[in-house]
Amino acid sequence: MTGLLEDTIAAVGPLDAAAVVAARERQEALTKPSGSLGRLEDVSVQLAGIASQCPPPLPEPAVVAVFAADHGVHAQGVTPWPQEVTAQMVANFLASGAAVNAIATQAGAAVCVVDVGVAADLPTAQGLLSRKVRPGTADMTEGPAMTLEEARLAVETGIKVAADLVDEGYRCLITGDMGIANTTASAALIAVFTGSTPALVTGRGTGIDDPTWARKVEVVRRALDLHRCDPASPLETLAAVGGLEHAALAGFILGGAARRVPVLLDGVIACAAAVAARAFAPQVTDYLIAGHLSTEPGALRALDALGLQPLLDLGMRLGEGSGAVLALPVVAAAARVLRDMATFDSAGVSGEKA
Repeated sequence: MTGLLEDTIAAVGPLDAAAVVAARERQEALTKPSGSLGRLEDVSVQLAGIASQCPPPLPEPAVVAVFAADHGVHAQGVTPWPQEVTAQMVANFLASGAAVNAIATQAGAAVCVVDVGVAADLPTAQGLLSRKVRPGTADMTEGPAMTLEEARLAVETGIKVAADLVDEGYRCLITGDMGIANTTASAALIAVFTGSTPALVTGRGTGIDDPTWARKVEVVRRALDLHRCDPASPLETLAAVGGLEHAALAGFILGGAARRVPVLLDGVIACAAAVAARAFAPQVTDYLIAGHLSTEPGALRALDALGLQPLLDLGMRLGEGSGAVLALPVVAAAARVLRDMATFDSAGVSGEKA
């Protein structure tokens, strides 16, 4: 079968080896002890390999794409928050009243909201992309969350959003999300793609109590027992236990990698999408930068599986893209250091003696 998804997967290639070598050599020539800038050096090398250019361009302008959708598994009592909050928070994003708006303004990033599956009719608004695949998923404990065709459409929607944003001139894509009960679907996806048990990857989400957490773990277990997902079949897994925003984010990640721009990951929802994206195209991890470590336990499991180290650890678990966009200045600093620092030769500074 061929189509946009397959073409995008085929376009995800390795980092540019020559640019990586050039970036490492330049790091060694800068006016500092070797390795003294720690992770900033690694990020700068990665950015060079992504862009096939040394020094790499600054990751700007940047945009947070907040994919919003609802979840049928909400009916299982996995959260005390009503489902209507998803649509209400979309309105809050569009009014620039959410945490991600405030942090994005501070970081100099734009915010784009994508309705990929909100269970309500949203009015047309500036900053809102209406890309609804269906009004929320079905309950994954009773059957597949969506059909294979719907899962593919959601993934390809994410690919198209990424491509459109790059065509508009954005040079860093940041993952955002909104969807009441989406940490339940995230736990199911991460359990499948990392081989973890539900209890190890299911967190407190919006701050649920012990009985609700135990119910949530059981809900994830029931869904996994029902579907027996194969981690080698990411589209089928997304259809069985994923959310529409997870599928769209997986496509968004693939689309960014295919267009050779860095993709900055947020918390557990983004991490769940990323392990799905890696199952489609293993080299996609070369284009991912983990913005922060969510306190949701599934996030750490997913990042370990992806081989990624988060840049920040601030005890956050809000979602929305808030933690990822907070790390944007760090990523930009990595690129700027490689570009703007003087070398020992250019500055007339003596290097380390042999």
